[in-house]
Amino acid sequence: MTLRYIDHFNHLLSDLEQHSLKRTLKICDSASAPVMTIDGQVMLTFCSNDYLGLANHPELTKAISEGLQLFGSGSGASHMISGHHRPHDDLEKALAKTQEAFIPEVRALFFSTGYMANLAAITAISSSLGSNQVMSIYSEELNHASLIDGVRLASKQNQAKVQVFPHQDLQALEQLLANDTNEFKLIVTDGVFSMDGDLAQVTALLKLAHQYDALILVDDAHGFGVLGQHGFGILEHAGIQKSDEAASRIIYIGTLGKAAGISGAFIAGHQTLVEWILQKGRPYIYTTASPPAIAHGLLKSLELISDNSYRTALNHNIQYWKKTLRLKKWGLMPSDTAIQPIMIGKTEDALKVAQQLYKKNIWVPAIRPPTVPANTARLRITFSASHTTEQIDQLIQALMEIEDDL
Repeated sequence: MTLRYIDHFNHLLSDLEQHSLKRTLKICDSASAPVMTIDGQVMLTFCSNDYLGLANHPELTKAISEGLQLFGSGSGASHMISGHHRPHDDLEKALAKTQEAFIPEVRALFFSTGYMANLAAITAISSSLGSNQVMSIYSEELNHASLIDGVRLASKQNQAKVQVFPHQDLQALEQLLANDTNEFKLIVTDGVFSMDGDLAQVTALLKLAHQYDALILVDDAHGFGVLGQHGFGILEHAGIQKSDEAASRIIYIGTLGKAAGISGAFIAGHQTLVEWILQKGRPYIYTTASPPAIAHGLLKSLELISDNSYRTALNHNIQYWKKTLRLKKWGLMPSDTAIQPIMIGKTEDALKVAQQLYKKNIWVPAIRPPTVPANTARLRITFSASHTTEQIDQLIQALMEIEDDL
């Protein structure tokens, strides 16, 4: 009987490969940086989310090492048992301070991953509304998989009814909200859309949330550390103030494994909402807390993020790229963030371009369905503050040569 299952899944894997959808792992033999050793080959990389170039920063390495000496290698238990160490608590207070200008009575919870944070926030907020009551969830069409899965889980637990609204179409969203007589509503959106690089219209979304008495969850995975004068993310970038009448409706998710350079994520919101997530968020309650040394290191990361020179260098690289690149056939998608996708179209063509770049010792991944919609396969190019102008020129020259050849 076992052989039948092996044959079944071998057939499915062959089908993925036939449609150019099978993924493969590459092994990195060096630290995250613009130049890395990948499968034994020295490569110039434009695929990391290490936007500020902190992932191999010596001060973070030192801080994590110090945390290991003070608190050991593991937390030992969940946060609710004996795993919530002093660095975890200090970090949550420091993370709350990054959002205190935008959210009233703010509190933060630290998670091992952004995926867990999104699952916890969406399912907890949608739970225990009362008999015969559910949450109406309005999910942006291009939301990250972790948001989609959180919404699906809430729906499958009969906690929510879900409507997906078209990308950036606030008129469609308003129509859905206006027609909904349900007492409980939640708008769910990315802050920076991870495969397109454009920004959610947070101010307008918050206005709609207030007008139609909804909560709003913003996953700022690609904005925290990058957007705003101090790097505090999309709420700072949008000029949200905690004195705004609608600000207490915000549930903010920030990621700490991208611009912050280490790992983890956090939820920030009004203390009552966060306390409810603490009480009912199963991905928080029923998992071992991340090592306290990670939290200790992240406290140093927050200090480095406050140094605006990293964002200045990153923004210089983004502007230089947009000013210098000249494409004849492919389209550079509109984005002012570190995510700079080039639309290719067909999956096979995008893979071919990525393979040609790889032969030139440049690593840029081809993003294919189901990560993006059919016929929108693309190169997802990402920049870091650590990239040099010469490295960007090397990428531009290679892209222009490949476009001419193909």
